[in-house]
Amino acid sequence: MKILVVDDEKLLVKGMKFNLENEGYEVECAYDGAAAVEMAREGKFNLIVLDVMMPEVDGLEACMRIREFSNVPVIMLTAKSEDADKLMGFECGADDYLTKPFNVLELKARVRALLRRAAGVQRSRGSLLTAGELTLNTEERTAMRAGESVELTAKEYDLITLLMRNPRRVYSRENLMNVVWGYSYAGDYRTVDVHIRRLREKLERNPAEPEHICTKWGVGYYFKE
Repeated sequence: MKILVVDDEKLLVKGMKFNLENEGYEVECAYDGAAAVEMAREGKFNLIVLDVMMPEVDGLEACMRIREFSNVPVIMLTAKSEDADKLMGFECGADDYLTKPFNVLELKARVRALLRRAAGVQRSRGSLLTAGELTLNTEERTAMRAGESVELTAKEYDLITLLMRNPRRVYSRENLMNVVWGYSYAGDYRTVDVHIRRLREKLERNPAEPEHICTKWGVGYYFKE
């Protein structure tokens, strides 16, 4: 497994590289967002650890650029801990978030977990997300179940894409509303429930007992591979 570590704090990068290599990973390093994008474009990394606060091209911008051509898993690093900052990271395409200062054991655990998720939801270098009978083409914004095309609305597609890119991550209705509909949306949180129901009707074999689009009672929704 090959990991790209990106941060303008060179001492921190050195420490992450040392600890990840001790876990058996091959690690390459970059110190700004522009370099990260160019290195990611080669498509040789299984995961990217990307700092948010960098000069010129910051981590959020770099993540958005990477998402234009790759679904490689991304862990964002930041000194900020507010939910709004985390949601912004997810909107830009991040898969996970780690707040500085962090314990290196937590970094290792998140790396292992994210690589496991990425193995469950097969990610192509270009555009495909697959799980069981479901396939999304994120470039063409199309969906298929058991080889047959499924028509989704724009919001349905955005919602299932977010869930499939982050399997087993539980999202509350509020989080889904913020990420998929935007912070300024004034609608009722039950809008999320309606879209989840429609997705189950369109994508699940048995909507009453969904295999993939699951509910964590009292918390929210998540995607199971």
